[in-house]
Amino acid sequence: MSINLPRDKEAKLIESIKHYFEENMDSDIGDLKAALLLDYFVREIGPSIYNQAILDAQAVMADKVNDLDSSCYQPEFTYWNESSDI
Repeated sequence: MSINLPRDKEAKLIESIKHYFEENMDSDIGDLKAALLLDYFVREIGPSIYNQAILDAQAVMADKVNDLDSSCYQPEFTYWNESSDI
């Protein structure tokens, strides 16, 4: 499965990379170099970040499922306990 970015996000990321180089590397890079760098990051680093995000989401969901017993549990057969001593 490849990671595909919408064009508007890709354009914003390219601008962000260019801005980063201007601010932190004292260098200007063009659209092509920034796009190639973005492509590298998405292909090489993106899957690791994506996989970790999936693992994090699974852990959160597992915690929620495990908590169902305590958060959704309703005691049974409580009518007589509340209304009289039988």
